[in-house]
Amino acid sequence: MSVKVTRDEVIAYRLEAQNLNRRLDKRSLVAATGVCGVQNSPPGSALLALNARVSDVAREAVNTAISEHKSLLQSWSMRGAPFFFPTSDLPVFTTGVLPPTEDGRRHLILGVEASLEKLEMSLAEVVDRTRDTIGSVLSGRRLTVNDLGAEMTELIARELPKKKRADWEREGPYAKGQPLGEGVVHFCLRILTLQQVICFAPRDGKKAPFVLLDEWLDTDVPDVAPEDARAELLRRYLHAYGPSTRGDFASWLGVRAREGEAWWDLLENEMTEVDYGRRAWVLTEDLDALQSPPTPAGVRLLPPRDPYIQGRDRETIIDKQFHRDVFKTVGEPGTVLVDGRIVGTWRARKKGKNLHMSVTSFDRLSARSKKVVEAEAEKVAILRGAAAVEVDVDSA
Repeated sequence: MSVKVTRDEVIAYRLEAQNLNRRLDKRSLVAATGVCGVQNSPPGSALLALNARVSDVAREAVNTAISEHKSLLQSWSMRGAPFFFPTSDLPVFTTGVLPPTEDGRRHLILGVEASLEKLEMSLAEVVDRTRDTIGSVLSGRRLTVNDLGAEMTELIARELPKKKRADWEREGPYAKGQPLGEGVVHFCLRILTLQQVICFAPRDGKKAPFVLLDEWLDTDVPDVAPEDARAELLRRYLHAYGPSTRGDFASWLGVRAREGEAWWDLLENEMTEVDYGRRAWVLTEDLDALQSPPTPAGVRLLPPRDPYIQGRDRETIIDKQFHRDVFKTVGEPGTVLVDGRIVGTWRARKKGKNLHMSVTSFDRLSARSKKVVEAEAEKVAILRGAAAVEVDVDSA
């Protein structure tokens, strides 16, 4: 028999689990990324997501954690998107994400199937060729995906039979003038990040170069069995997004529902079924926290694709009449969180040295909430490198 909980309890629990009720001390910057990873697309959004969870976040502190201490790492992870996570959690967000089957890996990097069929090659074969070649190209260097892909594509072509090489070098569907093989190599690089072969180096302007992981890190990577890494990833997910379902987890991860069983089945004995208008599961050890969460409080400006709104049951945290305003508009906006409710959206653009932020509230904001929104906007402006911020607040 399932445990009854309310929608308000689910919202309050998730906000607490994701450190959105009160900001952590700035010394907890790395720990904040380890809750369930922090997506960094569009570039810079991870910094804003951390700002919503940690006090006095500074770009310099994040850069130091990545470049000097190397306590933070950026790599492609869930849904093939770039994520920040603690370096100590590397197996969780790489090995733990990698589907165990060829079909699962093809779905994680959607768009490669038709090209593999034209080449008459399996994904595993191209990944193996890419992995065997990458060391000779990338060792001692930092290369963008385009430069890395171009060099590797040429080397791989030399090893292919004549007919297959002609298909490999023919223009593909991904970019004008780009060989088919190069486009496929770009997909395979996502698999290599999950196999702990490469990762992102710190950004150089607008470029995000790759490095060999074993050359970048000063310490050995923990050796964790795939099943253990997958189990821990699911624990992180359920702690951050519970109560949840198999289908929602698979969608969040980026695989088909049936493929998600390879994760879900590992924790069946650690879950309790709950009912909040839908049948879902939570970690048994989190059940007390779910039934008695603290009252949500505070104002946050969450960036597009913030972890909080990446749960697949978005109707749980956003009233249905506002769902389209957040997820169906052109150019996904940021969201305004006030005392546990998403009450509006925000967009920002640079105007000279200043940042102009437009806030659209679903309901009329109180005078106090407007002042706090403006204070939060100033933090966003600093992190965006603006001298000042202009804020316009409108009611929808």
